Amino acid sequence: MKTLAELRKIREKAQENMKLRNSTSRIKVVVGMGTSGIAMGAREVMKTFLDEIAKREMNDVVVTQTGEKGLSSMEPVVDIIEAGKTTITYGYMTPEKVRKVVAEHIVNGIVVDDFVVATD
Repeated sequence: MKTLAELRKIREKAQENMKLRNSTSRIKVVVGMGTSGIAMGAREVMKTFLDEIAKREMNDVVVTQTGEKGLSSMEPVVDIIEAGKTTITYGYMTPEKVRKVVAEHIVNGIVVDDFVVATD
């Protein structure tokens, strides 16, 4: 059985998660986490996005995941979605590339053309 303090922590974490889901975000980062993406390192890519965004305390950026996107030869793939702008799909992502995308695209609004594999 959980202690009262443990239950409070669980409740606080659930409330924080709900706040993130219901908030309006400036940018949504969607990491392809299908079988081929995971095999090519998508977990590490997602972890790096989460770490970099947390490190910069960017509360207006949401990181989420999706299944296969049909781009298995370019995995791991990541969509950067901003309201009113073209969706940018980055491919062949690595933790190093993630750091550059966060610093240039998410922080400064400059698309990293070298990593772009599709636009929507």
